Amino acid sequence: MKLYSDFPARRTRQIFVDVLALVAIGAWVWLGTFIYGLIMNLSDFGVQMEASGAEFRQRMTEISKTLGDVPLIGGGIRAPFDGASDAGASLESAGQAQQLAVQQLATGLGVGIAVLPILMILILWLIPRLRFVRRASAVQAQLRSGASLDLLALRALATQKLGTLAKIDADPLEAWRRGDAAIVRSLAQLELQASGIKID
Repeated sequence: MKLYSDFPARRTRQIFVDVLALVAIGAWVWLGTFIYGLIMNLSDFGVQMEASGAEFRQRMTEISKTLGDVPLIGGGIRAPFDGASDAGASLESAGQAQQLAVQQLATGLGVGIAVLPILMILILWLIPRLRFVRRASAVQAQLRSGASLDLLALRALATQKLGTLAKIDADPLEAWRRGDAAIVRSLAQLELQASGIKID
C-alpha cells in the first residue's frame, strides 16, 4: 500500500493536509465533548430537586407512620402527611425527568456539533486520500509485476483529462497506436506522476 507520493512537494502537501485533518477532527471531538459537559452542568438542578424530593418524601413518610401509630387520631392525621409524601415523590420524579431531558439535549448537541463537521472533513479529505492510495498502489503493483510503459500509457489515455493529453500530442491515441516511443514514454510518465510514483 502506497500512502504518499514520491514527489517531495506533493508528499509534503499530503502530510500537511493529513495532519491538519486529524487536528481538525480532534478539535471538533473536543468541542462536542466540551459542549456536552457544559450542558450536563444544568442537570445539577435536577439532581438537587431529586435529592430534595426524596428527602422530603422520606421524612413525610416517617412522620405519617409515626403519627399513624397514635391511637384514635392516627388514621385521620396521617392523610395530610401521606399527601405531602406524594408531593415529595412528584418532586423527585420531576428531578429525574429534568436530568434525563438535560442528558438528551447534551448528547444531541454534543454529537451534532462534532459529527457534522467531522463528516464534512472525511468527505473532503479522506475520500480523495483513499482514491490516491488505491491508484498509487495499483500502479505500483503493476510496475512490480513488470508492466510495460505501453500499459501505463494506455492507462493515462483512459484516466487523464483531454486537456492534459493534448499537451503531449495533438492525437495521443493515434501516437500510442503507431508505437511512438517518445509519446508512449510521456504518457507513461504522466500516469506515474499522477499516481505519485517516480521511477529512474
